[in-house]
Amino acid sequence: MSASQPSDHLAAMAASDITGLQRCPFMPTYGAPTVQMVSGQGAWLVDARGHRYLDLLSGLAVTGLGHAHPDVTRAIADQAATLTHVSNLFATVPGAVLATRIDALLGGHGQVFLCNSGAEANEAAIKLARRWGGPGRATIVAAWGSFHGRTMGALAATGQPAKQEPFRPLPEGFRHAIYGDTADLERQLGPDVAAVLLESVQGEGGVVPAPDGYLEAVRALCDERGVLLMIDEVQTGLGRTGRWFGFEHDGIRPDVVTLAKALGNGMPIGACWATSDVAAAFTPGDHGTTYGGQPLASAAAVATLDVLETHRRSCHCSSLRGTPERRPAVVARSVLGARRGLLLAAELDEGLDARAVASAALDAGVIVNAVTPTALRLAPPLIITDDEITHGLSVLGATLAAQSPALATPHASIHRSSEATP
Repeated sequence: MSASQPSDHLAAMAASDITGLQRCPFMPTYGAPTVQMVSGQGAWLVDARGHRYLDLLSGLAVTGLGHAHPDVTRAIADQAATLTHVSNLFATVPGAVLATRIDALLGGHGQVFLCNSGAEANEAAIKLARRWGGPGRATIVAAWGSFHGRTMGALAATGQPAKQEPFRPLPEGFRHAIYGDTADLERQLGPDVAAVLLESVQGEGGVVPAPDGYLEAVRALCDERGVLLMIDEVQTGLGRTGRWFGFEHDGIRPDVVTLAKALGNGMPIGACWATSDVAAAFTPGDHGTTYGGQPLASAAAVATLDVLETHRRSCHCSSLRGTPERRPAVVARSVLGARRGLLLAAELDEGLDARAVASAALDAGVIVNAVTPTALRLAPPLIITDDEITHGLSVLGATLAAQSPALATPHASIHRSSEATP
């Protein structure tokens, strides 16, 4: 049986459609799905009914190289035929290569903890900061509007009370400052603080970039107070903003960096990197994970980094902004997001509901999501073409026009960033 000929079992699974069942088998954490995807190629997905969708979301900024990238697919298949799992009592070739590569990308002289997700990477960072801080110095200062995950520690760090309220009491030892306000952050830095945890762009908070000079000022403040600076690059890392990491636009070097999403191009993997002196705070038994850095996911991540390094001049970060006079049709009022790259939010005109617009766009064959009640998030694959962007914006423009007849005739404009990825 060739790779292009699925087994009867796989063919039967692809032919089934969960959306037709009377009772959804999944817990209602995302709501009952209305579409079941069965295959993907590049920037496109196909559902169980054979309908095609242009994916302008990349599985929430995960499939940066698009779906079924041949190099990543080959690496996973080869590794599956070689070694799929051993405990973390032992090293594996792909895990060791991956950790070395991540350390090199972050400037070297550091160490890596491999895990399964962004939330786990942030949990590791939180525990590491507390171990490093020692007794009486366990507080983490994060930002209002931030999102760091849905596990209890990461949720406590998240600066969105609406997400926290149903799950109180949350773990103690977290404070929040106004994002972009250095003075407010400074007020939070008491003697009990071990670390500051920030995103270079607040993704789930509405795609809000750090103001110019903010991260540089925070770095100086952390140095002055002897506090760790931890940057959550789960959504922004690995080319999403036009460089390897979002913080690089500010010319700083954090003490701790967390990664996930695009790292495995769809395989579940995360990483927490720290400088060696900070990483040394962990001792055997302090932290662990059964599946973290397992060979399949690590092989996929190594292949992903290979593609990004080899083809960084052709994996472009087209910008969907355009000039204020020629904004894309998807934008009704403003565009927020990464100063470069492909992580953007389109703030909609008053009266438009982002969920309704995203649902209508899905019906029309384009995938985006409502990152806030009034904004759409766009995070297309880095390999998306200009023609595909034009098509996606045309569909979104028509969708918006149908939702709001007052909108002008849709048009699209594209500006290609001069900075390649990463």
